[in-house]
Amino acid sequence: MFWKRKKTAPAVVKKTKSGQENYFIKLVLMGDGAVGKTSLRRNYLGMGFTEEHLMTIGADFAAKDVHYSFNGKPYQITFQIWDLAGQSTFNSVRSMYYKGCFGGLMLFDKTRPSSFENIPNWINELKKNSSRGNVPIIILGNKADLVTDQSDPNIVSDEKVQELVDELNGTYADDRFRVIYLSTSAKTGLNVDNAFHFMAASVLSWLKVLPSAPENIEDLKKYTQSPASESADEASQ
Repeated sequence: MFWKRKKTAPAVVKKTKSGQENYFIKLVLMGDGAVGKTSLRRNYLGMGFTEEHLMTIGADFAAKDVHYSFNGKPYQITFQIWDLAGQSTFNSVRSMYYKGCFGGLMLFDKTRPSSFENIPNWINELKKNSSRGNVPIIILGNKADLVTDQSDPNIVSDEKVQELVDELNGTYADDRFRVIYLSTSAKTGLNVDNAFHFMAASVLSWLKVLPSAPENIEDLKKYTQSPASESADEASQ
């Protein structure tokens, strides 16, 4: 069945007892093995960090309820987070876990260029198996805490990542979302919350719940500021 975005799909939003709309958003964490997908998910869920590599078998699932405010209106969101195994041995079973997802957090290891070079393959896999076509994507350069010298040839430069982001935004120009790049650290928590916050706004824009998607993290701050607080800020200046 071809899935249309002209109206919000019934399974996406439900009314709570208080009458508030609760959006159920399925996301996938994707990327090569050992890029830190599970560690990032654990950080977001408040489960702490472990130095040991925790290999995911097939896929792992977690959920988190969050409350955001966009353009002065509150939104309740339940993220359904699917952490996909990155090893090639799971290629044949991984496709089933993409189905029905509304977005993908695309992780690579900043200290492992090969994991960055494989991003196009992961994005193609997402598009092929999501059953929704092009869905919002955020590129996350993980393990930023391990980068001590940006000039190191073994480090993926921010400039190189931005070139890919610009190319993707050209491809998705008509899809009501913007691809952005964030440096993240599952160890320190750098930009972990920002990644999910931005994804929420991107998906709601893609679903035509919000009038447009934020361009970047600074733009996201404007979305989360109510009209009343904007007026107060202007008056204080």
